[in-house]
Amino acid sequence: MLEHGGRLRAAARRYGIPLSGWLDLSTGIAPYGPALPPLPAEAWTRLPEPDDGLLAAAAGYYGSPSLLPVAGSQAAIQALPRLRPRAEVGIVSPCYGEHAHAWQRAGHQVLTFSEGAARRSARRLDVLVVVNPNNPTGRRIAPAQLLAWHAELAEHGGWLVVDEAFVDCTPEQSLATCCPRPGLIVLRSFGKFFGLAGARLGFVFAEAALLGRLEAELGPWTVAGPTRAVAAALLADQAAQAQQRERLLQDGRRLEASLRRHLLTPAGGCALFQWVLTDRAAALADALASRGILVRLFRHPSSVRLGLPADDAQWARLDEALRWRGLRA
Repeated sequence: MLEHGGRLRAAARRYGIPLSGWLDLSTGIAPYGPALPPLPAEAWTRLPEPDDGLLAAAAGYYGSPSLLPVAGSQAAIQALPRLRPRAEVGIVSPCYGEHAHAWQRAGHQVLTFSEGAARRSARRLDVLVVVNPNNPTGRRIAPAQLLAWHAELAEHGGWLVVDEAFVDCTPEQSLATCCPRPGLIVLRSFGKFFGLAGARLGFVFAEAALLGRLEAELGPWTVAGPTRAVAAALLADQAAQAQQRERLLQDGRRLEASLRRHLLTPAGGCALFQWVLTDRAAALADALASRGILVRLFRHPSSVRLGLPADDAQWARLDEALRWRGLRA
């Protein structure tokens, strides 16, 4: 399995700091969210049913009814490669490593491209995978460019797969509203924006036939009843969504400004994280971890990604750590 952020227990063992002593900025997940609605007892006692209100609420929030709930977008990332015969798959990189891993495991030929190279290569690929906004770089590709790639791929039955796990704060950049279109597949994450990663919920937007094949591949009851009930309520609460979006955008700007102030100018980012490119990334991550602050370290390219603190005390703690002279990029 690939390494991911959020492995707090492993960090606690390595650095000898108890779990309660950590500030975890390693995941890019919102550290706060709307108040949770009360759960009906039936969410726990009955098997999930598709007509429980989740599909309608999700269609309203994401702007398309052509969707399938899944157990986190990770479930779709792993299953989609099994729905195509052996293919030539291009991935705009660097990006979330599970995409290349899943396509390679399924026996496909995987090529990694910069954005510029992808512009030249899309026509000859069977599948093009793009993370937008990108993780970890925060790079955004304009919807018009994505749709141009999709048109080239669709001409010969190809797929454009767009992972929009971090797009909720800039919904105008989403292609979910363009679905269904032949060969266009959009993945959305619920937990990152709403601060509920443990709910394990995501959505896939695509043509009905493809969604049917994916549903058959994943099997019944992929999303638990309590998750469905919570998500249906939050996806319908527009006031709470607006408040969450504004707070995350403000805190994203605050994190960028804080890093700049401490001479760690981000090379990219979005509302939920900032990405610092530096050849001293390992030393930087280690120095922060020795102070009980966990960030996400990337080896290729050498960089760190920092998520958002949850409150003023956490912001002050991060600022104090960054003031230390050894933490310069």
